[in-house]
Amino acid sequence: MTQQHAHPLPVEIGLTAAIVAVSGATGDNPEPTILVARPASAISEAALPSGPFDPVAHRTFEIGLRAWVAEQTGVPLGYVEQLYTFGDRGRHAQADDLDPHVVSVGYLALTRTDTTPTRAPEAAFRPWYAFFPWEDWRAGRPALLDAVLLPRLQTWADEDSGGAAARLSRRERLRLLFGAPGVRFDEDSVLERYELIYEAGLVPEARRDGRAAALEAEQTVPLGQPMLNDHRRILATAMGRLRAKMKYRPVIFELMPETFTLTALQRTAEAISGRHLHKQNFRRLVEASAVVEPTGDVSHATGGRPAALFSFRREVLQERPAPGLRVGARV
Repeated sequence: MTQQHAHPLPVEIGLTAAIVAVSGATGDNPEPTILVARPASAISEAALPSGPFDPVAHRTFEIGLRAWVAEQTGVPLGYVEQLYTFGDRGRHAQADDLDPHVVSVGYLALTRTDTTPTRAPEAAFRPWYAFFPWEDWRAGRPALLDAVLLPRLQTWADEDSGGAAARLSRRERLRLLFGAPGVRFDEDSVLERYELIYEAGLVPEARRDGRAAALEAEQTVPLGQPMLNDHRRILATAMGRLRAKMKYRPVIFELMPETFTLTALQRTAEAISGRHLHKQNFRRLVEASAVVEPTGDVSHATGGRPAALFSFRREVLQERPAPGLRVGARV
């Protein structure tokens, strides 16, 4: 029978933003970054911009979100979309807690680091792979997988917890999410991979939230930087959404400067997807999608042969419903 409290527990609605920008989008080594309102330190964890929804001061959730982001970072937001509502017990409250339980509404927002400098003392853009190092496959399979992560996940998957069916489920999820032989690594499944790692108790957030697997282990392993509350889960959701949406909507151009070379566009797509893309195949995809057009100018930034500059062809938005760069692991 479900336990009932004598009085309903208070619930607070939080608004949290995963604000993505690409550092060095015009160069050869762009890096996707995430805006943190508070950097990680010895006494605190990195935190995304967030704050409670005030129904008196905020007419809508998005208005409230923009207000908190402006106050905590000084960064005005352009493109914004709602991601998901996070409300699992154990993130902020336990069964016997009387404090308000926080339900977080997560958002993905895109901006440019060159046009939106932070104006708050602690706000800064941080590489998102610092929080998810196993997601960056641009230089090949991350060494962290075979050296640290997969052995521990395999041990957890083989444990007798819930019987044979549970073990099979764990093994199958591990095989599908981390690209076992014969299974393509799906770069969009960022959240599912993080949740598997969290469930196995391998990140500090799992110990902090009282997950049994983490409490039974001697210690968690250094698998990227932890974040406040469920902020790393919100960031994982944002990463997966952006990677997937880039394939069918031209959201990548929200992160690019007004003019760019095709090489810079490819490097940015690789940085976001975490995958190396074949140059000729990528350029054929760009040409077939007709999402860019030449400006007639060239860039001498490479130091070699001048490279043609392109811009986003916005007319494509009226020509068909889903223009995007259909990049994937096989490109």
